[in-house]
Amino acid sequence: MTKKTSYTFKLNDIEQATLISILSGDMYQPVTVPHTIMAVRAENCGVNLYKSGKCLIQGKGAEDFITFTMEPLVLKRIAIGYDEVLNPDAGKPHMGVDESGKGDFFGPIVIAAAYIDNELLKIMVKMGVKDSKAISSDDKALGMGRELRRLLGTRYSVVKIGPSAYNRLYSKMRNVNTLLAWAHARAIENLLEKVPSCPKAISDQFGKKELIEKSLMKNGKNIELIQMPRAESDTAVAAASIIAREQFLLSLKSMSEKYKVKIPKGASAHVREIAVELVKQNGPKVLLEANKCHFKTTDQVLETAGSNREALGPEGKAVSRPLTGRSFHRKKTK
Repeated sequence: MTKKTSYTFKLNDIEQATLISILSGDMYQPVTVPHTIMAVRAENCGVNLYKSGKCLIQGKGAEDFITFTMEPLVLKRIAIGYDEVLNPDAGKPHMGVDESGKGDFFGPIVIAAAYIDNELLKIMVKMGVKDSKAISSDDKALGMGRELRRLLGTRYSVVKIGPSAYNRLYSKMRNVNTLLAWAHARAIENLLEKVPSCPKAISDQFGKKELIEKSLMKNGKNIELIQMPRAESDTAVAAASIIAREQFLLSLKSMSEKYKVKIPKGASAHVREIAVELVKQNGPKVLLEANKCHFKTTDQVLETAGSNREALGPEGKAVSRPLTGRSFHRKKTK
């Protein structure tokens, strides 16, 4: 792959201030470039910070400047990493798998798989595809997810586990990693039906590799499965993370329309307030339809609303083990 020598980043106010402080050092030579706040000549590259917040880094030393200065000091995230520097095989056919909604009290958990090859990689890099957690705007995530699905056509898959199904599955599995592994395997299997020649799948490391391998069926038994930390630095995994987040956000929007209140992300105090209002308006069992009930948040919401888990029935009594210690649901299963 030809080495890239020009990169553009959109910096927020804090990132701009940090970069200006760095570029004010003696090792950088100031130059005059129209419409910039600051422009310098660094070692084998030029760095231009424009009034719009756009930062242009170009020259044969651009990758080194990004790797050793921009990523650790300014961006504080991987910007070019795995695909363009660390992995010369990044453009070889493979799929990435990632999820969204795991830590959110409201809404589904969504697992997506996205296929990539050399041509798709080039397009995704130009699109600025990166881990969805690095995309601060929901509108941007929605737009990029839509663009990626249009680009991929049939070469992606989505497994969406709504709250009702999630609560049923969790009440049987009693383990989030087991549930995640099952859903990752389904996403891989579904994409292999569309791209049967795909030789490899990459996902983030959230549990033992064997969890996914045991859940794979006939189509997935021959695929090479790689689980690794920071897998989102792979463009296919990043693309999957964006599609998963897009579908998660669309689900929250649909729920907002259904319940006539804006359904928030996360598990904050505001999230609990909205959940309490839903319980007061619709009864405790609305949590089974709208929320992941094994969260400790469920107990807080029910207590505030004057109820408890008994009102949820068997599927609402399974509680996250790390949060409950010797939880009562274990006695129920004997």
